Amino acid sequence: MDLAKFFDSVNHDILMQRIKRRIGDRAVLILINRILKADIMINGQREPNRAGTPQGGPLSPLLANLLLDELDKTLEARGHRFARYADDCNIDVKSKRAGERVLANLKRYLHTALRLTINDAKRVVDRPWRRRFLGFTMSPKDKRLKVSDKALNAFKQKVRSISVRTRGRTIYTIIAELRQYIQGWKAYFQLAEVTSPLRDIDKWIRRRLRCYHWKQWGRRGYRELRKRGVERELAWNTCKSAHGPWRLSRSPALYYALPNKYFAELGLPSVYR
Repeated sequence: MDLAKFFDSVNHDILMQRIKRRIGDRAVLILINRILKADIMINGQREPNRAGTPQGGPLSPLLANLLLDELDKTLEARGHRFARYADDCNIDVKSKRAGERVLANLKRYLHTALRLTINDAKRVVDRPWRRRFLGFTMSPKDKRLKVSDKALNAFKQKVRSISVRTRGRTIYTIIAELRQYIQGWKAYFQLAEVTSPLRDIDKWIRRRLRCYHWKQWGRRGYRELRKRGVERELAWNTCKSAHGPWRLSRSPALYYALPNKYFAELGLPSVYR
């Protein structure tokens, strides 16, 4: 489930009540209250801020968790298994009927206790492997954690933008940028238990870099292949092939000239290892 316009609809009075339970310093409470109720600009006009937390700063997510901590405690008291990140929450139950019941109960609770509303467009009772949560999903057969297709497509799109040939960068610069991005992405998705899509991504990245090399070589392709130990006939046939660079990036000549070890030595990290 997802809360409708959560950061814009937080009730200031309820939030301040929860904060006062944890903070006794009156000066801090006054400061937080002033931040919450500071006027906002709409079409150049100052208007009073009657609800919500200011987004864009470090205080807003902290206040959100202080408020929704009560939701966490309620779910724990009811014996539910769940995962929550800000206003996005997944609750695991044993049946669809139980899911519908829990969802209806939470809808009443959130409205009564916290004055919050569940987003009807994003609430759903479904199998875990048909849903995404923070870029993860589950495999339908063995129920293992895996990276969602949407997250993988976003990753590939970013790699494409880094390695596009028209940027005019050397292969060393491209790999340095890819290394920075891949290491951050890998650190986030290291919990994934299904690694076969990640191995395929590794192969796809190396193929894209071979394609990048081939395009940069241009008319030097034959000399570059021969310099890297490719036999004369294979190098000649590859250069005279009618296939485009992407097709040739899978050719035996480019695999021999630019092996996996070559990219590893340049600093290209693996996505799944």
